[in-house]
Amino acid sequence: MPILRAYALPHPPLAIPGVGRGQEDGISRTLQSFREVASEIAEAAPDTIIFITPHNVIYADYFHISPGDGAGGGFTRFNDRKTKLEARYDGKLADEIIRLAEINGIPAGYMGEKDPELDHGVTVPMWFINNCYTNYKTVRISQSGMDPAEHYRLGMLIAEAAENTGAGAVLIGSSDLSHKLTRDGPYGYAPEGPEFDEAVTNALSCGNFLDLFNIPGSLREKAAECGYNSLMVLAGCFDRSQVSARLLSYEGPFGVGYAIASFSAGLPDERRCFLDIHEEACRNEASQRRDSEDVYRALARQSLEYRILQGKTITLPGGLPDELLGKRAGVFVTLYKNDRLRGCIGTTAPTTASVAEEIIQNAVSAGLSDPRFDPVSASELPMLTYKVDELFPPEPVKSREELDVKRYGVIVSSGTRRGLLLPNLEGVDTVDEQITIARRKAGIPENASLILERFEVIRHE
Repeated sequence: MPILRAYALPHPPLAIPGVGRGQEDGISRTLQSFREVASEIAEAAPDTIIFITPHNVIYADYFHISPGDGAGGGFTRFNDRKTKLEARYDGKLADEIIRLAEINGIPAGYMGEKDPELDHGVTVPMWFINNCYTNYKTVRISQSGMDPAEHYRLGMLIAEAAENTGAGAVLIGSSDLSHKLTRDGPYGYAPEGPEFDEAVTNALSCGNFLDLFNIPGSLREKAAECGYNSLMVLAGCFDRSQVSARLLSYEGPFGVGYAIASFSAGLPDERRCFLDIHEEACRNEASQRRDSEDVYRALARQSLEYRILQGKTITLPGGLPDELLGKRAGVFVTLYKNDRLRGCIGTTAPTTASVAEEIIQNAVSAGLSDPRFDPVSASELPMLTYKVDELFPPEPVKSREELDVKRYGVIVSSGTRRGLLLPNLEGVDTVDEQITIARRKAGIPENASLILERFEVIRHE
């Protein structure tokens, strides 16, 4: 039996009377939609409700599925000590999801449990559901740090697992939208907040999940969203299927966007293969960028591709210009996949005989040795784009006033720890942000004294 229905539901703790204590009246449309969803779920009488949550433990490269027979939770951290909920886990369905994930190369499983207590990404929607229906088991799955396409792919496997096990399942994509809708809200205001919420609600209202794919990562970050990837898992459940979609409500009076939408599958429709469409568009875009590469980026790409496909380091190609062969400099090579960082390794000073050799060395390291990411696979190579930064020698600065986040990169040092951040990075708008990120990368405590250096780059992108 496939996924019976799916819902995009927010998780505002103040919606719970013991937490809101009257404030919940400010989101009356959201509350009404919650009750409508709960009634629909009771009518569907699912065996299992699958919750995709952004508030359980999240790993960069792994989907965590809560293990065991079940768990409890409540709202103690929100000053409600009375409201308690319990969940019984559906081990059979969870095991099948993990089995399919392993077959399809998606890292998912029971490892890495840190806090078995149910998080509010689950307990808020669960509280409303339980007012109407309680005869169900649960699967709780955390978002990951992987890209939206992997979340969509997980949704496809969840639908297949439900079909294989015969579980009549409902899926909840637990997702608040932007947290930057009002100046008096807890997170302040950013113009990207309303823009993000409009893009998401438009996509949800008509079930056009390709539009979810097309929301830039930079917009998501500046909007401070919470749960976009839960929606991508939900979308994947309906791959190659017509969808009946309804946007039940949207409001954000407290500075956070709350959208509720319902979805049910219709007839098969091969035209709605949104993952395939998205990945083909990404390959075409990467191909177009390769066609416009300068010699620096082309050398970085060729170096990584040769190492992965041939298993050895490329020799210096013929015909390289003197600026690559006759000069030494530190170089950073940055990889992107679908406009998301995929690796970045560099040297602040030259370690080889030429800029060309520095690019070859660091391109391979960025693809295979960045500790934040798994090594790049051969199948990913057509999706990658490259950026090369050639560094001028760093120079000391006496104060932050000598820095410029657009013009200069920064190096911060304290004792033996040293952190670097390149200039003119998207989302880094102030010197303070630049220094803070570089300090954190180096593991330097906040109260430590810093030695600052700045440097300029020649950027190839």
